[in-house]
Order: sequence, then structure tokens, then C-alpha cells
Amino acid sequence: MQYKNAEDVLSEWISGVCSGQIDKLQQLYHENAILIPTFSPHTVSTSEGIRNYFEQLATRENLQVRLYEKSLKKQFLGGSAWVLSGLYAFEFEVDQMLLTFPSRFSFGLNLDHERPILHHHSSQVPRNLS
Repeated sequence: MQYKNAEDVLSEWISGVCSGQIDKLQQLYHENAILIPTFSPHTVSTSEGIRNYFEQLATRENLQVRLYEKSLKKQFLGGSAWVLSGLYAFEFEVDQMLLTFPSRFSFGLNLDHERPILHHHSSQVPRNLS
């Protein structure tokens, strides 16, 4: 699938996480993509590793991702290359309690590729130390 704009890729990614569609998610990531995931200390650099990460994440009860749309920043890099960054929140149950994990993200995309995500970094927003 060719994407017309970077926001469509982000929407597909959010939809894939929320619906637990692992194949859909895996197909968004380029075969040479790098994933620095929210809930793992390890960088992932293989299609199998990306799949495993999302399979594990999908086991969480009531998993959702909510984009904070006002935080979304779009950087055009030229050609069909974009960087999207901003804030989203993961929600899922832990010990029958719904928890929210505000997180920041960046996606490096090339819309010329059928699998446009080249780089994805996501990390929980750190607590303020003051």
C-alpha cells in the first residue's frame, strides 16, 4: 500500500496497535527498520523482533493508544521522507487496574516505500524530578 501522507501511516499504526493486528503492524515497518520500543530496554532491528514485540504488547488487556493530536509535529525532509514526533499514551490493564503510560515518539518515514516506517523511537515520558 502506498501512503499519501505521513499522518496516514501514524493512523494505521495506532489502529493496528488498538486492534491487535500484528500482521498490519509488521507490514508498516521496513525490512531494515529500527524500533526503540516503549516497553523494552532492547533496540529491535529485525522483522521477527518487531513482530515479537507487538505480539507481546498485544497480550495486554484492553490495550489502546491515544494520540495527543496537538503535540504532533511534522518535519518534511525532502522527497517522500518525513519525521513525525509527538506524544501518545498507551493504556492497558495491569492486575485488573487500567493504567496509562504517557509516551513520546518519533517515526522516520519514507512514503515511497510500501513499508514506510524506517525508524521508530518511543519512550515513556519521564517524571519530573523537582
